[in-house]
Formats: sequence, structure tokens, C-alpha cells
Amino acid sequence: MTTLRHNYLAGARVGLGLGVATFVLGVTFGAYSQTLGWGIAAPIVASIVVFSGSAQFAMATALAGGGNLAVAVGAAALINARFLPMGAAVAADLRGGRLRRAWEGQAVVDGSWVAAHLGEGRFDREKLIGCTLVQLPAWVLGTVLGVLAAPPPDVVSRFGLDVVFPGFFLVLLIDELRRSRQAVLTAVLAACLAGILVLFVPVGLALIGASAAALVGLGVRR
Repeated sequence: MTTLRHNYLAGARVGLGLGVATFVLGVTFGAYSQTLGWGIAAPIVASIVVFSGSAQFAMATALAGGGNLAVAVGAAALINARFLPMGAAVAADLRGGRLRRAWEGQAVVDGSWVAAHLGEGRFDREKLIGCTLVQLPAWVLGTVLGVLAAPPPDVVSRFGLDVVFPGFFLVLLIDELRRSRQAVLTAVLAACLAGILVLFVPVGLALIGASAAALVGLGVRR
């Protein structure tokens, strides 16, 4: 029990750092939703149910660009397609029957997934859950604040807050790169793929396409 508690707390500590960036991004999403006339309830419910900044911003951007609901949902679905291989990777480390494993699988979000990775295809279940349990309320509360306060969109960029979230992911990436040459090769290949694809398709689709580098990485021995 002591080890489990330690792992949960370790995840929560990582989640606190990510939670700061998540909160800022949530405020931005909440404020942005008000410029689109979403009202109060819709963006908050979206943050609780979807809980994915990239998907929610993709949906909002599609609607802002004149797309209909089907296009917006399709864009969000494409962005969130990355969770299919991520969920499959962590499935073996979850516990219980199908319903419990499906429930625990909701903890699979980008930062938590990376932080919980132990290498060799193994994941720290408690660290994964502990990290997400901190980020979820930060995201929802940030959205609520953004909806109610609706600060000007330029506030985030003016104070450099827009680099907080990418900065945390960069730290996680650096930590992962230190573990193996395979991770370095995969990261370089993914960056090259994203750089090429972004010339022809939207950024979101380019990032999804770049994830194909992970398949190549799996075939490369350490």
C-alpha cells in the first residue's frame, strides 16, 4: 500500500506541473468559446466530457471557420485518434474487468501517458491515474474561469502563457529522449514527418500523420 500511495503521489506531483499549463489553456478555451457564442454551459460540459484541449480547440476552430457540426466533430475525432494506440499500449497495466479497465483508461491523456511510461512497453498505472486526477479539475476550472471572465484573447500571448503547455511537453520529451536511442530516432522521424505533412494538410492532421513514426520506432531495437 505504501508503494501504491507513493506512486499516486508521484503522479500527482507531475500533474501539478502539467496542471498549471492545463489551467491556462482551459482559461484560453473558455474565453475563446465565448467569442463564438457558445454560451456558458456548452464549453464547460465539453471540457468535462471531452477533456482534450487539442480536440476542443480543433472543434472550435472548425466551427469558427464556417464548418458545420459534423465537420467539427470529425476534426476532433481525428485529433483524438492518437488515444487508440496510446490506450492499447497501456491496457495491459490496468486492473480489473472490462468496465473497470475502461474507466481507468480515461486517465490516458498526453502528459500522464508520457510521465507514466516505464520503458519496454510498460506503464505505471498509479502514476498515470494520479497525474490525470490533478489535470482534470485544472482543465475544467480553467474553462469555467475563461467562460465567466472572458479575458481578451491577446492576454495569453501578451504574457507568454501560450508557451507554458508546449514547454511542459518539451520537458517530458527530453526526459524520454534520455532513456534510449530508439526514442531519439522516433522523435526525429516524427518531427520530419510533421514538417513535411504540414505543407500539405492542416496542423492537426500533420501531427496525427507524424505519429506513424512510432510504428517505425517499434521495429528498431534499442
